[in-house]
Amino acid sequence: MALSPLTAVSPIDGRYHNKTVDLSAYFSEHALFRYRVMVEVEYFIALCQIPLPALKDVKPAIFPKLRKIYTRFPLQNSKKIKEIEKVTNHDVKAVEYFLKEIFDDMGLRRFKEFLHFGLTSQDINNTAFPLMMKDALETVYLPDLKKLITAIDDRAKKWDKFPLLAHTHGQPASPTRLGKEMAVFSTRLKNQLDLLKKIPIGAKFGGATGNLNAHVVAYPSIDWQSFSDKFINGLGLVRLSPTTQIEHYDYLAALFDVMKRINTILLDFSRDMWLYISMTYFKQKIKKGEVGSSTMPHKVNPIDFENAEGNIGIANALFEHLAVKLPVSRLQRDLSDSTVIRNVGVPVAHTMIAFSSLLKGIDKLIVNKEKLLSDLENNWAVVAEAIQTILRREGVPKPYELLKELTRKNEKITKEKVSQFIDSLQVTEKVKKELKAITPFNYVGI
Repeated sequence: MALSPLTAVSPIDGRYHNKTVDLSAYFSEHALFRYRVMVEVEYFIALCQIPLPALKDVKPAIFPKLRKIYTRFPLQNSKKIKEIEKVTNHDVKAVEYFLKEIFDDMGLRRFKEFLHFGLTSQDINNTAFPLMMKDALETVYLPDLKKLITAIDDRAKKWDKFPLLAHTHGQPASPTRLGKEMAVFSTRLKNQLDLLKKIPIGAKFGGATGNLNAHVVAYPSIDWQSFSDKFINGLGLVRLSPTTQIEHYDYLAALFDVMKRINTILLDFSRDMWLYISMTYFKQKIKKGEVGSSTMPHKVNPIDFENAEGNIGIANALFEHLAVKLPVSRLQRDLSDSTVIRNVGVPVAHTMIAFSSLLKGIDKLIVNKEKLLSDLENNWAVVAEAIQTILRREGVPKPYELLKELTRKNEKITKEKVSQFIDSLQVTEKVKKELKAITPFNYVGI
């Protein structure tokens, strides 16, 4: 059966393919081959620039042509590598043989043994995967996260003047402002975005067990540590040293932890928006032709926030596994990281689906001003905090207890009852006037 959005096993490549297609350029098998080829080619060029004695005759004019091998990397190239892999049963070695064939065609036959010179597979993989993650973050993840933060920020400004009955423990509490509650989430996201940007993207580059053994034994006079640092830094990464055969993945784990935390904040946001919709504080824009329920015609469900919640759950489970699994490897290396790291794009994809759903859901929100005001009018008890605090200021004995006696009688507290209570207080007329000016609509703090 041919692979298509209708035959794909994963909804990432099926139902949600239109929301994740941009990630194919970074996390697909084809992308991985391209990034591996990029590392091999750039490494060969770097060796020529030392130059190694055997490479001194390689002319710099060939470098742009070499770079075109990975900058113009058609799907056919990956298919060819896969054919070679059927023989080698080793994907990185297949990349090396693929490049050696190209070197033959380019008249570079006598230099081709310096492809993959002194390296182990993980020097390629542990440089390619960080590059994939770095590029995907910069071109797909961060722009969409910033769009989401901007969308929440815009609502924070737009809705700043709307008083809102707060709920703590699910019960009516001191009023707040709808805009401020949105700003809570945008601020939390900005803080985590700042942390994410500070995490280096690390790479391992040091030979079979991380000591550059083969390099040193072949050319002991070259400062291979400095060479490797410069090479990796030139790719926009940070070289980790010392290492075993593989990257220790600590920076990558930190990155996943922050991405998971960003998702957790958005999960919190999704559930709050869902609750506000269920309380009818928000209505939703209705799109002609859409159906909310197969049997209940009236329903307009908060599906975008529910979709986001579900995809965040999957993403965070995978981010968690990646963060705790990848940094653990027996002695100098076991292979368990190899199959796991191939999945780094999966939680990113589920995250991008969640981002898309949240942007869609936010755009549908319409503030139900009448409901906001109605709930405040029906909950005059929430000004009790304000009244008892001013009575403390005025030296009235046991003000908290006075308000407790007023408000905890299992009967509705109205504006009139609050006014009558204020009239009964032994305070000046000026203070009574001050107290009567407090309403659920203006008691919103800073």
